[in-house]
Amino acid sequence: MALADSARGLSNGGNADSPFPEIIELNVGGQVYLTRHKTLIAVPDSLLWQMFSQKTPKELSRDSKGRYFLDRDGFLFRYILDYLRDLNLVLPDYFPEKCRLKREADFFQLQDLSKRLSPKVSKENSISEEISQSDPEEVGFLGGAGGSTTSLEPTRFMSTITSAHARSPSLESRKAGYITIGYRGSYTIGRDAQADAKFRRVARITVCGKTSLAKEVFGDTLNESRDPDRPPERYTSRYYLKFNFLEQAFERLSEAGFRMVACSSTGTCAYASNDPSEDKIWTSYTEYVFCRD
Repeated sequence: MALADSARGLSNGGNADSPFPEIIELNVGGQVYLTRHKTLIAVPDSLLWQMFSQKTPKELSRDSKGRYFLDRDGFLFRYILDYLRDLNLVLPDYFPEKCRLKREADFFQLQDLSKRLSPKVSKENSISEEISQSDPEEVGFLGGAGGSTTSLEPTRFMSTITSAHARSPSLESRKAGYITIGYRGSYTIGRDAQADAKFRRVARITVCGKTSLAKEVFGDTLNESRDPDRPPERYTSRYYLKFNFLEQAFERLSEAGFRMVACSSTGTCAYASNDPSEDKIWTSYTEYVFCRD
């Protein structure tokens, strides 16, 4: 019980008036974090400030190992914690989850962080965003003799379109490149190939290619735990998907404008035992190469 009461047994070298230890261990959505108590209460009136300054340890939820538990996105919490350390927001160059991070900031009642993550909206920007998502033919219509469609002057209108294209993440992210999808599967064929083949579930679908392209296509379904913090212009072969359906991966690639240009497969065969009459186990590895021009 002493272990749980002292938050994983880490000594309290902080404020003597606080019932919390100096070092606190958190379990956020299955991800474990170690941080200082003063970091969690760095922003007054925030949710974490309320939890760790206005409540007692007994009032907070714990997991089976005595860590304080928060049922939130464990991967995004790292940015929440980084912000609390020095009240400064630093995100990777390519970060497609700002909306989700803003939702986390709202939940933790970090108003300043939420404002920084909010898109800067002005009348001109709102028009630009609408135009940037239109087809070229629609843009031509808006700039033509549309009467009341737009009141922007031609020069200003063209500069608005240009700036919109420069700011639009969807247009910037649609870069040409390759993504390779790989998976390893196995199946068993009965004696004399008379029985139906027994297929095993695909254990993991791997993703190889430029980091920015992989994140653009697969978003939060991309598991980056084996290769975190890789810069967007670097290549990786260590990502894999959180789902196990090849068709789902193909659909996402197709929606992003990719097409399959090549595929290859290799296979090996082995017996389950030394008896040749026993079932044969086949193992295969297949790769599909997708390209966007």
